[in-house]
Amino acid sequence: MSLAKRVPIFLLRLLALGATVTATVIMVTAHDSAQVLNMTFEAKYTNSPTSKYFVIINAVASGYTLIVIFCPSKISLLRCLLVLDMIVTLLLDSSISANLAIGQVGKYGNAHAGWLPICNQVPKFCDHVTEALIAGFVASLAYFVILLYSFHNVFNLLTVKP
Repeated sequence: MSLAKRVPIFLLRLLALGATVTATVIMVTAHDSAQVLNMTFEAKYTNSPTSKYFVIINAVASGYTLIVIFCPSKISLLRCLLVLDMIVTLLLDSSISANLAIGQVGKYGNAHAGWLPICNQVPKFCDHVTEALIAGFVASLAYFVILLYSFHNVFNLLTVKP
């Protein structure tokens, strides 16, 4: 693969790496506490399975991106990378979707289920979660563009006659 084709993917992978690491760090450091009726409760990412899933998937995506950045790019690996990029993109999307759903409940509650919103009591935690979701969305978008670019490159390699 020529240098002109490798530079955009390298830059997109650096963007994705930065966004996934940022999302992971912001989510892990998100915590706040509130006192309600003389009881103190603490909001942190470990209280929700979806937040744990979000952190794990972003950490896995960060590790995968680091490995891909430092491994040699060979034409024989392009199809494998294409499949792995698709898996990482889908995992990032699913983790963001799950965390957005719980964030929606945390922010607005659910009157039908009797769940009260918590963001009024722990705004610092909710702000950190929002920032982590934005960083995760940037990573997901970067991976989507990587995926489209990789599809284009693999398709061009398959259609070019030697």
